[in-house]
Order: sequence, then C-alpha cells, then structure tokens
Amino acid sequence: MNYGKQSTEKKIRSANSKARKYTTKVFLAFFKSLFVLCLFGGIVAASIGFGMAKGIIDNAPEVDIATIVPNEYATTVYDSAGNVTETLVTAGSNREEASYDELPKNLINAFVSYEDARFWDHNGIDLRSIMRAVKGVLTGDSSAGGGSTITQQLIKNSVFGGGMEKSFGERLERKLQEWFLAVKLDGAMSKEQIITNYLNTINLGNNSLGVKVAARRYFNKEVSDLTLSECAVLAGITQNPSKFNPITGQKANSDKQKVILQYMLDQGYITKEEEDKALADDVYSRIQNVDTATKETSSPYSYFTDELVEQVKKAMKDQLGYTDTQAHNLLYSGGLSIYTTQDPKLQTIVDEEINNPENYSAARYSIEYRLSVTHKDGTTTHYSQENIKHYHRENGDTGYDGLYNSEEAVQADIEGYKAYLLQDGDTILGESLHKTLQPQASFVLMDQKTGEVKAISGGRGQKTASLTLNRASNTYRQPGSTFKVLTAFAPAMDTCGATLGTVYYDSVYTVGNKTFSNWYSSGYQGYSSIREGIIYSMNIVAVRCLMETVTPQLGVEYAKNFGITSLTDTDYNPALALGGITTGVSNLELTGAFATIANGGVYKKPIFFTRILDHDGKVLIDNTPETHRVLKDSTAFLLTDAMADSMESSRKFSSSGPSSTSAAARIPGMSAAGKSGTTTANNDIWFVGYTPYYTAGIWAGCDDNQKLTKQNGGTSFHKGIWRKIMTRVHEGMSDPGFTVPDSIETAQICRKSGKLAVSGVCTNDPRGNAVYTEFFAKGTVPTDVCNNHVRATVCSVSHRLPTPYCPERTTAIFMAIPAGEEGATDDSKYAMPGYCTIHSANSIILPPGDGQNSSGGSPQQYEPGYPSQNPGYTPQNPGYTNPGGATQIPPWGGY
Repeated sequence: MNYGKQSTEKKIRSANSKARKYTTKVFLAFFKSLFVLCLFGGIVAASIGFGMAKGIIDNAPEVDIATIVPNEYATTVYDSAGNVTETLVTAGSNREEASYDELPKNLINAFVSYEDARFWDHNGIDLRSIMRAVKGVLTGDSSAGGGSTITQQLIKNSVFGGGMEKSFGERLERKLQEWFLAVKLDGAMSKEQIITNYLNTINLGNNSLGVKVAARRYFNKEVSDLTLSECAVLAGITQNPSKFNPITGQKANSDKQKVILQYMLDQGYITKEEEDKALADDVYSRIQNVDTATKETSSPYSYFTDELVEQVKKAMKDQLGYTDTQAHNLLYSGGLSIYTTQDPKLQTIVDEEINNPENYSAARYSIEYRLSVTHKDGTTTHYSQENIKHYHRENGDTGYDGLYNSEEAVQADIEGYKAYLLQDGDTILGESLHKTLQPQASFVLMDQKTGEVKAISGGRGQKTASLTLNRASNTYRQPGSTFKVLTAFAPAMDTCGATLGTVYYDSVYTVGNKTFSNWYSSGYQGYSSIREGIIYSMNIVAVRCLMETVTPQLGVEYAKNFGITSLTDTDYNPALALGGITTGVSNLELTGAFATIANGGVYKKPIFFTRILDHDGKVLIDNTPETHRVLKDSTAFLLTDAMADSMESSRKFSSSGPSSTSAAARIPGMSAAGKSGTTTANNDIWFVGYTPYYTAGIWAGCDDNQKLTKQNGGTSFHKGIWRKIMTRVHEGMSDPGFTVPDSIETAQICRKSGKLAVSGVCTNDPRGNAVYTEFFAKGTVPTDVCNNHVRATVCSVSHRLPTPYCPERTTAIFMAIPAGEEGATDDSKYAMPGYCTIHSANSIILPPGDGQNSSGGSPQQYEPGYPSQNPGYTPQNPGYTNPGGATQIPPWGGY
C-alpha cells in the first residue's frame, strides 16, 4: 500500500469528494421529499381548507335573503282620531322604518363615502377593502380601514346579531358566511333596498336604532329634513356609538364629521362651498337629548296607555297563545300599530276637570317615605311612613291621620321625625320621599253601545312614572250603594217577579248578628218601593229585597254577569246589597256594569283598542268586545227610569223623608240616569251614570282610606266633577231621551203597596195622594188592589176608633202595619189607632136600645173603660175588611 504524502492527500481529496457527493445526494433527496411532502400537505391543507370553508358556507343560516330587513321596531299607539299618542319601546327596539324616498341624498352619500366608497359598484364584498384590511392587520396599521361593505354590515346586523363572537374561529366562521350571504344578497336585492335597510338597522346611540329615530332624537326633526352637517354627524356615530355620541362624545364626533365631509368632497358628492358651509354650521348647539330613559321620566305613559298595555298583553296570551314574555317582547319590539278607542277631545276634558284644583275643597298630601340608617354599632335599619305614624302616636298626637295640609308641613314633619330618630354616630344611607295629593279620584268614560273606553283618568296630580298605580282600572274599593242596583234590584225585577212598585218595609232590620240602618237621619220610612229604594238609596229596602226576594247567590251571579270579577265566596251575605264585599271593585268594571243597563241590558266588556297590526301591516288582533245579555230590555229601562228620577231634586213621599241622592250630578239639557254610592265610614264615594251617548263612573277617596271629613274634601264633590265633565262632553248634542221599549206598559198603582190603587183610599193618604203612574214590564202589572191603606170610621173629635159614646163620626185613612214590625216608622204614625178616650159612659147617656145588654131594657150608664168591660162588645168582627182584604175593624166603624 502506498502511504506517501501525495498518496495520502489524494486519498483524502478522494474521500472528501465522495462525502460531498453523498451529502449532496442526501440533501437533494431530503429536499425533494420535503417538497413533495409540502406540496402534498399544501394540497391536503387546501383540500381541507376548501372543505372546511365549504362546510362553513353550507352551514350558513337559512334565511330568505329577500326579506333581510331591520327588526325590533318600536310599537306605535294611535288614538281614535289617528294621532300618535305613545311609542312603546324597550332597549334595542326604538326603531322606525324610513323609506328610500325619505332619505336625503346627503345622508346616503355621507354613509357610503365613509363606510363603503365602492358600494354602488361591488357585488356585495369589496376585495380591495378586504386586502387593505388584511394588510393593516399584518402591519399593525389601525388606520388602514375595515374590510366590511355596507352589504356585509347589513348581514351582520340582521343575521348575526351584530357579530359578538369571542374567539378567532367563531369570527372567521361568521366572516366566511357573511361574505357568502353578502354576495347572495347583492344579487337578490337592489342597492337602494340594501342602503335603506342598512340605515334603518344601525345603532346610532342613545337607544336610537335607525336614522329616522336618530333624526328626532338629536335634531327633533324628520329624517327627510336633515341638513348636510347633520347628515355628517349621524354618519360619524355608527363606527362606535358610545365614543362618537354627539351628546356625550361631541369632540370625537366633531372630528369624525370633518373627515366625513372631506371624504364626500374627495368623492365628488359635495362641492367645496357646501363643505365650508357645513363646517361653519354650529350643529352641536341644537342637538337635543331626548333619549328614551329621559323621555319616560319626564313624560310617562298616560293612564289610558297603562291599561292599554295590560289589555294588549292579555289579548296576545288569550287569543294568540303567547307566554307573558313573548307578549311583552312583541309589544315593545314588534313594531306593532295599535289603534285605540281613546278620544283625544274627551280625554282632554277628563284630564282638565280631574286635575282642576277648583273642583276640590281640599288639597292635602299623603307621603311614601323611605329612610335607611346605619347606626354607630354597624347595624342598618329601614324606616317608612308607618314609623312616622308610630312616632306621632308615641307623642300623643291622636289626631294624626297621615295627611298634611301643605308640602311645607310634610318636610317639617319629616325633619322633626329625623331629629327624634337619629343619634350621634348614625349615618343616613338613603332617603326618598314621594308626595301624593289627597283626596284622589279616578274617572272612566265609555261608549255603552260599543264597549269602547273613550277616556280614563287613574288619579289626580302629576303622573311621574309609567305602569304605576291606576286607580281607574287596577285599584279595588268598596262600591257602596251603587251595588244595590246590580245585586238586589236588577235581579229582583229581571228574574224574581218584582216590579219598580214592589214594596219592602223600611224599619229596624236584623239578619243574624247584623242590624242594618239607613244613611239618612230622617227615620225609618215604612212601606217603600224599589223605585224609592233607588231614588233615595234606601239600605233596608235593598237588603230586604236581596234577602226576601233575590238571595245572595243570585245577586252574586248577576254581579258576575255584569262583569264584576272581584267577588269571592265570602260575599254571599246580606251586605252584598250595600256593596260590603271582600275585595271591592274597580272603577272600570263598575262603569262597564252600568253601561250594560245603558245598553238595554247587553254587556259589552270595556275595550281600549280596536285592532293591532303587525310590522307588515297585517291584522294581528281584531278586538271585538265580549258580549252577552244580562237583563231583559224592559228591566234595563225600568232601572234607567228610576235612576233618572234619582237625578231630579225630590223628597220621598213621607212626612219627613230623605231627598234624592243624585241631583247634584244632573246634566243641563241632557237625559241622564245614575246611582251614587258612599261607604259606611265615608272612605269611598262613587257616582256612576249614563246618558243616551256615554256611561261614566267617578270614584273619590284617600289612598290610605282616611275618612272624607270636611277637612279631607267632604262626600259630595265627586258629583260636581261628574256633572262638569259630562256637560262638556255633551256640548252641542241633541237630547233623544231614553227610548221606551215595546216591552213596557204603564198602570196606576199605590206607592205604599205596589198594587192597584183604590180610589178614595190610596188617594187620601194622610201625607197626600199616594197614587202614581208606574212603568211595568208587560205582563207584570199587578191585579190585586192595595191592602196597606185602611179606611175606617173614627171619632170626629179624637180621630180614633169610635166608641158607642162618640157623638160624631167621620172616615179616615190609616196604614196596616206588617205583623211583627214594632219599630217606629213614618207609616206607623198613621197606623190604625186605639179607641176614643174622650167620649165615655161617664159623660154620655145612651138612648134606648143603644149599648143595651142582650135582652134589651132601659138605658144603662157604663163606667169608664167601656167598651172593654162590656161583655157584649166585640172589637173585631170578621165580617169587616179593608179593600185589600187584610185588616178587620170594629162593627161600628164601617166604610
């Protein structure tokens, strides 16, 4: 072997050359394999990417592209004259739709120039914008701009809920689907439709969804009237409604406005002169903040709208099967059009009179007070107006009733209470005070023929919030004597055979442990008819009618048929006739009950709206009121005629009787009928009445049930308010009177028996002529004659039943008192008297054969006390009766 230097170097060179060749081959093989693998991987990745993209696109939401339009619109409420009265909104639903023709060119151009310069040319996505956006992300250049077109933004807002994804994968998935749908939308919808829907969709801050609402919100004008500077202000909001809000972020919005105007100039939408003029406009000085929260605080829903909301939601649940949540969402964000029954002119009248301080003799204040105190030991205690009441009792102020004569008196009392309560080291955490005018009132006005409520007031004084206490519809108070008509007199005549002339004996009356009394101080009246029971609001007549003719069970059934829903199982008792019920009634239901009588006996449930249209103008609910017959038309007329009499000034047929109860509510020049009601303790006062046109009910009282003393307003001011409202409501209307139905006839009867009058007897009642003409349902005219009047022969001197010694006699009319009635009444004054005590045997010698014993003989002088000591005297002879066949009289009395 050759181990020489040259040989060695040659070997080394040869070895190195082989190594390089080997290495080169290895590397070439490796890179070749790597290239093949990368190429394969790329193909696989591309295939996978394509498959994934296709899968994502295939999973895009199933939507009808042609119907991608803004949703969650505000609901609009209209009165009966077509005026917008309320806009019902919730967060995210304050949107109204503008048409393309309503949108100013400057407004469209402002958004297009800044948001999507090639909007009119691309096919839904803009590749140049996408590449610019990608470059900005890679280079960190935040000013490069976004890649979304207006079409994509419409898709994002309408389909993807604004794009709120949290992860990159979710955002990528949404973006791929958004591109796909944008291209599809561009082929299905015109550019004009796309830009219109976009501008109606965008959030422009302060719960302003869409440019139409934003124009009103910030500039108090319609969108079609916006100027160039105002258009640029709105276009600057949408990128970040919080940051660029023109109220709270005026500086940022102003800077953005300048950029937008420059874009519009650069793209040829405006001239330099127009730009300069817009920049010179002090647009921010006239921007108005009327956001929803502020609006609801300063202008809450009316009482009418409060009840409307309840009725609409109930109708949606009952008729459409919605849940409470679904009904709420549709009402406040469904873009509904609700057409109400409210008459704006009549509502104005009601509001003015209910809130007129001249209609009240008292203006006191109740309070709702809250005080939270952290004591020095670290404990916290909460106090209220109830603690203030306790504070007054502890200090011996027994006259404190929770009412104050002025707002200053309220504040002084609260300061005094805090001085009494707070100790050193105590800290007030919170304090609130709400004052309410007292006495309060509510009013309901409705058309009895349609059931439509025309106006409503749920309280006196300023309304400070929406959906609060509504004394007209969702407050229940004792109805007092208004219930006599519904639970006693109506069923008695409608079902039980009674008539307006049917009499009940007004005297002391006890059922179980309860003794009933009348409201008046003129004493018990004796025989009194249903007509008189209505006119003079006679408690005993109503209770006896319920217990002796109707029964509480039937009375409750009738009340329910009249639409009263608040009765309970504990109301089957005599107090039902006087409105002494467990829960009370609402003014709305009580007015609806009397509207039934006004409508000829047909009940129509009070309604506040006639129809509801959905956002597309289709009828969602056609509101036809619930209707059923409660009374015969004859019964309705009879009650109407009696209640019309109660509104005329009169006094009961009596020597000292009560006056009619409702004359203070009489409407000049218009027929009216109605019934008053006052609870026993004077906590609640009512008047419900009607004309041939409208039915109205008023309630008044104090929210915390303080008595209506003279200091608190008295018990009659409500009738004056009712009269004033109804007089104004009927101005210029003719008076057609109350129509007498064919089912009615008349007859002359005696008011003390309700039966046919006896000439010369009933006409000669000691108090006057007791005969009058009464209305009857056909077939119910009585056939019996009066048996409560008695004509008897009396001594001309003593006016008592004669003895054989009375020298002169005459006839007189007396009252037959029911058996068992012992109390003094106006009729008992004229009951059959005892025998004459003036003429006796001591002063008179009888002629032969007069007063003799049974065998005859000489005249005989009898001792005083005759005839009771005369064995032959018979004080009652069965052969003598009065015309009605009830009362027997002495044999020498005669007729």
